[in-house]
Amino acid sequence: MENKFFEIDKSILELSEKALEMCKEPFKRIENIQEYNQIKMIKAFQNAGVSESHFCGSTGYGYDDRGRDALDKVYAYVFDAEDALVRHNFVSGTHTLTVALFGMLRPGDKMLSVTGIPYDTIRSAIGIEGNYSGSLKDFGIEYSQIDLKTDGTVDYEKIAQTVDDTYKMVYIQRSRGYSLRPTLTIDEIEKICKIVRSRSSKVIIMLDNCYGEFVEKKEPLTVGVDIIAGSLIKNPGGGIAPTGGYIAGKKELVEVCSYRLTTPGTGKELGATLNTSREMFMGAYHAPHVTGEALKTAVFASALFELLGYKVTPKYNENRGDIIQVIELNTAVNLVNFCKGIQSGSAVDSFVSPEPSDMPGYESQVVMAAGAFTLGSSIELSADGPLREPYAVWMQGGLNFHSGKLGIMLAANNMLNKK
Repeated sequence: MENKFFEIDKSILELSEKALEMCKEPFKRIENIQEYNQIKMIKAFQNAGVSESHFCGSTGYGYDDRGRDALDKVYAYVFDAEDALVRHNFVSGTHTLTVALFGMLRPGDKMLSVTGIPYDTIRSAIGIEGNYSGSLKDFGIEYSQIDLKTDGTVDYEKIAQTVDDTYKMVYIQRSRGYSLRPTLTIDEIEKICKIVRSRSSKVIIMLDNCYGEFVEKKEPLTVGVDIIAGSLIKNPGGGIAPTGGYIAGKKELVEVCSYRLTTPGTGKELGATLNTSREMFMGAYHAPHVTGEALKTAVFASALFELLGYKVTPKYNENRGDIIQVIELNTAVNLVNFCKGIQSGSAVDSFVSPEPSDMPGYESQVVMAAGAFTLGSSIELSADGPLREPYAVWMQGGLNFHSGKLGIMLAANNMLNKK
């Protein structure tokens, strides 16, 4: 690496070169997936007949918005879905998932999570934690879960013993989120779907697809999932979509979800796009490539910090189901210094020094690093973790590998200098 702009210790530079050598084969695999999904995305644009006129935003009710309808077709094609609902007015991934859950579930229905307890922010919407008015629990929807095994893997045997026609929905969370359990690969998702279908032909299989889009050549809908949802400020927005989310899957399921987003009967026919359409299209177009760059950044971080002697998951040469890299840093000082190093490599807010602080919903203080063009964007390089053992950091994103690599090296360098 030719570097005239940042002071990085010679030992970190040397280890980075070794890490790059280790990454050659994983990078080839990622680039193959990148190319496949990018070509598929271009075909999706062509099939939807995307033209410059689709980038004009609508106002008011948004009737007959051609761009909005074409964008839905693009996402449906790339996710192998019958239909899709892609909107800038989904305010977060959690909001998108919540709309989908309320769209499909009715009072008295039973929902079963087969990947343990879901991610923190969706728990209050379901009614697992807190006692908020308007949760699924408040509407008489019954939640239960199958815990993961002690090693964090899916308990397939328990799924086979539990699922039957009394359940309206089986819920899968693909990503590890902020836990140490392994992220699900497409093969593992397919195995869950086959077991569920052997037990019930009626149950809806829903999957939280956040962080997992375009990581493999196949998507969950390809292998048996009925409906997926996710955020546009993660993988599928390509670092360009300023906000939003998507729901994709079987046509009749997407339709009832759209009735929850707007009103029964109007569904997808309403919703002004204002001036967001061009960015939404551009984000989708760039998403497969950007996701690959984030994967390369994660693989490089895994290799470098393994060389530095830290426990990493997944390892640099393991198959990945999402863009998240976990590094166990062993001490609070290391965790804070890692995040400060990441921040110092950002193009935005590089002068900010992250400090641990109390966060709603967390028992421990949390330190976060994120210099992003879009607030909260997880496809841009970011890192955070709670100040408790094993002082792990969850790192994700990187709009391009070169900037991501720099951020990782500066994180290692800052840890070295502050020892």
